[in-house]
Amino acid sequence: MPPTEHELRLRERLGRLRNLPLLGGTRISGELERLQRQIARIGEEATDEEVWRKVELARHDDRPYTLDYVERLLDDWFELHGDRALGDDGAMIAGLGKLDGRTVVLVGQQKGRDIHERASRRFGMPNPEGYRKAWHAMELADRHGFPVITLVDTPGAYPGVVAEQHGQGAAIARSQSIMARLKVPTVACVIGEGGSGGAIAIALADRVLMQENAIYSVISPEGCAAILWRDAGQAKKAAAAFRPDAIHCLELRVIDEIVPEPVGGAHIDPDMAARLLGQALRESLADLDGVPGDDLRRRRRARFRSLGVFA
Repeated sequence: MPPTEHELRLRERLGRLRNLPLLGGTRISGELERLQRQIARIGEEATDEEVWRKVELARHDDRPYTLDYVERLLDDWFELHGDRALGDDGAMIAGLGKLDGRTVVLVGQQKGRDIHERASRRFGMPNPEGYRKAWHAMELADRHGFPVITLVDTPGAYPGVVAEQHGQGAAIARSQSIMARLKVPTVACVIGEGGSGGAIAIALADRVLMQENAIYSVISPEGCAAILWRDAGQAKKAAAAFRPDAIHCLELRVIDEIVPEPVGGAHIDPDMAARLLGQALRESLADLDGVPGDDLRRRRRARFRSLGVFA
């Protein structure tokens, strides 16, 4: 199979980096390794069955959630609650902690393990209160110069009537607007389901990562099938058509890097999954260190405005 245009661009960038002189304090070697990993993964074309397997793994009941990674990666974790308006939203997690001694603000969606927790957290689907809590945490990070890490794991924003009455669409839009204006480094990672506006609301970051068995799409396979064929049972067919898996998201330049998982999925060995995720987060933050805040904002805005432009 001939190389895709994206693969050619990656190889061209790889060649330029190899010819650059190594300057003090730069992380050229780390960038070389990242590009080589991306090129290798692009060549691994997934079958329709493999794509659906990724959907199943992204939704696995035992897959690590945001708080599972917080427990394994951050020290001195202090969770924030409430949105200063209506109340607290259990579907959205926000707080401060230390990653290798460095204070960071972490925001992420949280699903539940049992039926009671799932109901209270609405299966990881935030209300507007959740997004308001998230953006307050991000503004706190911007004020004090703390990097922002977001972990995306949601089928989408909560679709209830009350959520719409409280301004769901406006909350998602403002969350994106605030992330676009931040002057601190931001790294997002899709760790499970990255669904629609509920996902992008906290994923407008300088570096967007995606775990190997996660999915990221504008609509769920079931929702797509219901619209196209009026039959949600055609979800597997829909997933095969729009391919929400990490390899294809990388090829479309929606994400910057795929974070590997233990063989069989993150749920097989959550500790190993956390170590791999932590390594990717540290590398991404290190790459962004020293970049002026205005440059971060300019690059971030340019990057997201370029998505979907084919002319």
